[in-house]
Amino acid sequence: MTLLEVSQLSITTEDGSLLVDDVSFTIDRGQTLGLVGESGSGKSLSCRSVLGIVPDALTVTARRRFFDGIDLNRATRAQWRAIRGPRIGAVFQDPGSHLNPSIPVGRQLAEVHRVKRGLSRRDARAAAVSGLGDLGLVAPERVARALPHELSGGMLQRVLLAIAIAESPELLIADEPTTALDVTVQAEVLDVLADLRATTGLAILFVSHDLPVVVQVCDSIHVMRHGRIIESGDSSTVLSAPAHEYTRALVRAHAEYGLDRVLTREAAHA
Repeated sequence: MTLLEVSQLSITTEDGSLLVDDVSFTIDRGQTLGLVGESGSGKSLSCRSVLGIVPDALTVTARRRFFDGIDLNRATRAQWRAIRGPRIGAVFQDPGSHLNPSIPVGRQLAEVHRVKRGLSRRDARAAAVSGLGDLGLVAPERVARALPHELSGGMLQRVLLAIAIAESPELLIADEPTTALDVTVQAEVLDVLADLRATTGLAILFVSHDLPVVVQVCDSIHVMRHGRIIESGDSSTVLSAPAHEYTRALVRAHAEYGLDRVLTREAAHA
């Protein structure tokens, strides 16, 4: 069943320059869709249009932009508040910049449970500690007392994930969530996303320029360049036999990072 439908999305600057040009995609419940491309290709702006957080200086138009039957083109502020967070969560690159540096991370997560879910302070704190533990953080009580600068990048990303899914959203937008992480921590975060999808039926819109990561996470992908989708399809098929020269160039550029090995492993598990 289709959860998100975006059709003929365009985003323009004040002088009429197209940053996103005629982009269309759908995401079913439980599906993971990848948006792939180099920096400036329009991936993040496309995601932000789904969250309703495109900068005011830009103009967003779309023939259709629906989330679970709700017309996002006509959504009121009240509707956006009911969607953004409760039903669509988001995690971004550089998780530390999205957390208050002077407040323990557990208190920041507990505040979401208290304000958004109406829990008491005691219950909100218990839910925060439980949520950190569910995401694989060892000694979640200790982690909850830590300030952001006292945690590693992978721990911070899992804290941000805990905040993003605190209200049990149906869709998670993951915008370059593993870019700043080392390979080991990156694998841990990807495992967390896979577990969330398997246990909750969460749909994920995954943005990355890292092809080995994308092929591990995504069912299907859209390759973007200069604001347009130039190739799309099943992720392993597109990346093992790319039709567009740009996609072939991306694959060649990533070959040294082991993309061939990842594709072979995914094909064996298919």
